[in-house]
Amino acid sequence: MSAESEFGITVHLDGLLEARGMTLTELAERVDVTVVNLSILKNGRARAIRFSTLAAICGVLECQPGDLLVHSG
Repeated sequence: MSAESEFGITVHLDGLLEARGMTLTELAERVDVTVVNLSILKNGRARAIRFSTLAAICGVLECQPGDLLVHSG
């Protein structure tokens, strides 16, 4: 399941986690971000994401930022 933000950005974190057999809690531990903050991102409610956080998530999930975030406008 993907979530779309109020800004027209779709977040594909659920699918990436599922494809890698990883939980949100495990990702949070590996990128040193709280589960709450990752949940906000996953549900499309984030208003911003730091490049350092985006890079860390992509590093752990072995993906590109465009695999995680897509603009639907």
